[in-house]
Amino acid sequence: MPPIDPKELRVAFGSYPTGVTVVTARRADGTPIGFTANSFSSVSLDPPLLLVCPGKFLSNYTAFSECSHFAVNVLAQGQDDIADIFARYKGDRFAQVNHRIDARGLPLIDNAAAQFSCQTHQSIPMGDHSILIGQVLAFTQSDTLGLGYGGGRYLNFAPQIAAQ
Repeated sequence: MPPIDPKELRVAFGSYPTGVTVVTARRADGTPIGFTANSFSSVSLDPPLLLVCPGKFLSNYTAFSECSHFAVNVLAQGQDDIADIFARYKGDRFAQVNHRIDARGLPLIDNAAAQFSCQTHQSIPMGDHSILIGQVLAFTQSDTLGLGYGGGRYLNFAPQIAAQ
């Protein structure tokens, strides 16, 4: 069999629409950190577990793979700019977005569709990423639809839902 081309595989994976999240935590010195991720999934309701997959290419990869707590912010439609900031901006990302600090000291993005504050349950190195499993300690949700991503672009599902 010929080797798999990673670029073509990425395009194929991208044909499956996903939600867009910003995963946040704090470094040991208290500095807030975050990255944009579409690798997010529920794992279990009992106990309440979810997962995200930080890539080893992230500048804060070690901090996320070793953190004791983290939060997942499911971005709402219209928060494309926030997704881009946490995916591309190299400066102080939190100075660019409205956010608050929860009871566990985790940064939460304002107006997100949902937010999950987690205690790290397990971190498993896997290929060029890690599987970071968190036990949900608290969450919030709104009636806002989440931001989608597929085929290399952001997706807005509101027109399709309104037409039904």
